[in-house]
Amino acid sequence: MEFGGDSLVATVGGDRIASASAVSKPTERVLPEHPTHQPLERFWPYADLTEQPTEEELAELHPELRRALFGAAAIPFSITLVFPPFEGDGFARALELARASDEFQEVTHEGQTRYRARFFPGEAPLKLRDLYEVLAPVPDTEVLIDDRPLPFARELWLPLVWCLIK
Repeated sequence: MEFGGDSLVATVGGDRIASASAVSKPTERVLPEHPTHQPLERFWPYADLTEQPTEEELAELHPELRRALFGAAAIPFSITLVFPPFEGDGFARALELARASDEFQEVTHEGQTRYRARFFPGEAPLKLRDLYEVLAPVPDTEVLIDDRPLPFARELWLPLVWCLIK
């Protein structure tokens, strides 16, 4: 073996083997010395989108997603009735009463439309009772307490609210 400068050169059986540093040559420039065109200032077609959602987008968020993204909201106690579209004269009345609630949302997920009517304490017990009387026989109607399905919501919570009606 021979050592010369920064490189290592070995002779094995009459063959001369040099390390990479021994045979390295100066790097060639890949890019031209002077650019042939000016690159665009905008790299993505969506560069102008805002990073924060609008107030309308936030209002349309499903409550469970809103709670997961932003934590529990500081809203008062609420009872929410969630119901699907149904046949009959009661549907028009149910939509009218639901739109008169404190918060009304129409949510479509995977082709299924559901209506959400949220009621806060105050004048709501009468409106809540009237809407529930229309929706009680409708299958798949949900009663949510603070946007969560709780056991016995129909059997316990709603009768307690009815007791508040004077």
